Amino acid sequence: MFTNGVSRRDFGKLVLAGLPLSVAMAQINPKVHGVRIGVQSYSFRTLSLDDAIKAMTDIGIGECELFSGHVEPRPAAPSGGMRPPQGAPGAGGPPGQGGRPPMTPEAREEMRKRQEEARAQTRKWRLETSLDHFKGIRKKFDTAGIKLQAYNYSFNDSFTDEEIDRGFQMAQALGVKIITASSTIKAAQRVAPFADKYKITVAMHGHSNLTDPNEFAKPESFEKAMAMSKYFAVNLDIGHFFAAGFDPIPYLEQHHARITNLHLKDRKKDNGPNTPWGEGDTPIKQVLQLLKKKKWDIPANIEYEYRGDDAVAEVRKCFQYCKDALA
Repeated sequence: MFTNGVSRRDFGKLVLAGLPLSVAMAQINPKVHGVRIGVQSYSFRTLSLDDAIKAMTDIGIGECELFSGHVEPRPAAPSGGMRPPQGAPGAGGPPGQGGRPPMTPEAREEMRKRQEEARAQTRKWRLETSLDHFKGIRKKFDTAGIKLQAYNYSFNDSFTDEEIDRGFQMAQALGVKIITASSTIKAAQRVAPFADKYKITVAMHGHSNLTDPNEFAKPESFEKAMAMSKYFAVNLDIGHFFAAGFDPIPYLEQHHARITNLHLKDRKKDNGPNTPWGEGDTPIKQVLQLLKKKKWDIPANIEYEYRGDDAVAEVRKCFQYCKDALA
């Protein structure tokens, strides 16, 4: 007799796939000393989805916020891995760490054309791909025993209404009730009616750009979004929030009811660079201890964004940091 919804046939498939018995028989417990610790799959942006899921099971992480770059088609990197999508945070290196030499006007124009072509292809894929594709992805997580927590689909000013609507259909097919979005104030205004229509929460993710009023960075920008729809919330990135000059601890204490999940990363203050955890100024340990003390049901998702040679090894270190901080 097989338990936890795993049939004899499914069990055989899992064994043939080389999945551990513990994974085949039960979900991975995501809680560390009572705190939900997950991962933004963007942390494994250089890996395929299947390899990212394998990494999560090997590390023992039981929850995932799924990065759209693991769902949408991407070109292969020369090494055989996966390239981060153009324009994604961290593509070509984390913010504030290094850079490329200035481009010539001709090179910029060529890049613009390539980006427009890629944007058109992505839009076509989003609108035409069967929703069965997303249901199949959900099955991969279920099989691995990992809770799919949210879908990271970042609405921006270039999105058509059809793309916005399709994002909610994708979330439904994935079986999640939360979309996280690195969005803009203007885009959020257009997204609000769709959130109301589908009754799916959209959590705005902030960065540390304090000069662009269209960006989510300051507490006031999140306030604007939450006033647009009761289905709008906050995906608080404590690294970016702190680097922008704001303390995540009092913000959590005041707004925890409308914070769907956290992104954990370490950055230097005053818009400084991403760093290995413990080398920056972000109060990661204090935030985790607050979640533990208050018993808030807010997932804290690891987002590996500093420079490192091996994403799996670095996320494992971050996970251990969480364990130590909560011990």
